[in-house]
Amino acid sequence: MSDINEMNEGLKWYVAHTYSGYENKVKMNLEKIVENRNLKHLITEVRIPTEIIVESDGGAEKEVESKIFPSYVLVKMVMTDESWHVVRNIRGVTGFVGPGSKPVPLSDEEVAAIISEEVPVTEVSKIAIGDMVDIIDGVFSGFTGKLTEVSPDGNEVTVIISTVGRDMPVKLDMKCIRKSQNA
Repeated sequence: MSDINEMNEGLKWYVAHTYSGYENKVKMNLEKIVENRNLKHLITEVRIPTEIIVESDGGAEKEVESKIFPSYVLVKMVMTDESWHVVRNIRGVTGFVGPGSKPVPLSDEEVAAIISEEVPVTEVSKIAIGDMVDIIDGVFSGFTGKLTEVSPDGNEVTVIISTVGRDMPVKLDMKCIRKSQNA
């Protein structure tokens, strides 16, 4: 019996790493192979976690689908030699997430967090340093401040708010702010 068959924990979610931009091709090819080889009992679902972002440039708003985890595809499967080889040999897959060649399944909590992240719609305006922004989530919800810094990955910002007569820098997630309508 191989190491992969010994790892079998039943139907679990695993994460396959792909080349950048290959997520949709991997998903499509894997679903086609599962159907053609009748492997629905081993590989039941393939997902690319995405979210809808509303971008506004000037006055025009448009919804854009954005990958939450670029270069990763979630696969709900029973880990066996056969299913491991099917996923691993899809063009564009570089391997599974886990130490060495041992795929590690996601915990139920991790899966719940990832799937719940797919639901929200995030508003991302063309916000620039110096713009006035409204804080829409968290302790400072309802405050308006000036954007002074954006982290290199674009996920965190620093906003200067005025409270108790003093200016105070506050670090926030990008999703907690939106461009002020009163600016």
